[in-house]
Amino acid sequence: MEFVRLLLVFLHLLGMGMLVAMIMLQAKAGKDAPVNKGWLHGAALQLLTGVALVGIDPLVDSVKYDHIKIGVKLLVVVAIAAVVAINVNKPKAPSWLMPTAASLVVLNVGIAVFWT
Repeated sequence: MEFVRLLLVFLHLLGMGMLVAMIMLQAKAGKDAPVNKGWLHGAALQLLTGVALVGIDPLVDSVKYDHIKIGVKLLVVVAIAAVVAINVNKPKAPSWLMPTAASLVVLNVGIAVFWT
């Protein structure tokens, strides 16, 4: 079961890396570029692996999660997915989308690291 937990942590970190990469790709694409669908893939990977990690918590004795922290992180990743999903089919990303999504990604990483 420890291997499954470590695999989920690995995939969760890859999802976070994907969201950070989307910040850079979206910035490089410029103001008139559409929203990259990678935002949705990264948010979905974070969401699914995060829920799975909390779900297997009773089966793994070594890890105990702070459920308030997990709830806040869940709200943030759902907010990322929502603002991106609403704008993904538009020909041009709104000017507020990039700073908002990037701030939410940084907030989620900060919560993960500094909330103890």
